[in-house]
Amino acid sequence: MALFGSGIASEVGLRLLLCPLGSNVVIRTACCSVGIVVPVYCTCKAIERKDDPAQQKWLLYWAAYGSFSLVEIFSDRLISWCPYYYHMKFAFLVWLQLPSADGAKQLYMNHLRPFFLKNQTKIDRILGLTYGELLKLISAHQGEIQYARAMFLKVFGSDQMPRGRANTDLPQDNAIEGEPRPTTESDSGLDD
Repeated sequence: MALFGSGIASEVGLRLLLCPLGSNVVIRTACCSVGIVVPVYCTCKAIERKDDPAQQKWLLYWAAYGSFSLVEIFSDRLISWCPYYYHMKFAFLVWLQLPSADGAKQLYMNHLRPFFLKNQTKIDRILGLTYGELLKLISAHQGEIQYARAMFLKVFGSDQMPRGRANTDLPQDNAIEGEPRPTTESDSGLDD
């Protein structure tokens, strides 16, 4: 137990985190923890406490993080081989969250907001067209979707599906339109 009481354990952890060779697993886990796990917890806490300033802070963070993730999708393969890439990513994610730096707010106000305001109508038009095409695609392939669902139920059995979803004759949720199907007594599982 003396090992945990001393600074040796934290020094070993810090060396693993900062060592460029062989520690990508550690630093990538740290990036995931700092970039996603902690913010999800803080966001939920802000929502439950109805803390408007904290909610605003975390909305700005998620806008910044989402934009960063979108850019990273296309650039990760090119720059991930750079030494200390994940260390810089870790530092960036910490910077986004630090109250003293207010990085997410700076990034949003200086870069994301001007871009969004300039391109809002184009983005809305593209999203509207995409949404319309998805609706057409889904409605055109209802037969295939129902067939795949029936095959899934045959292979995995109705015990694996959530309650109320085993009967394929019942109308299903229209998730895109947001219209839930009415719940019947047999769907609730009370008829056992």
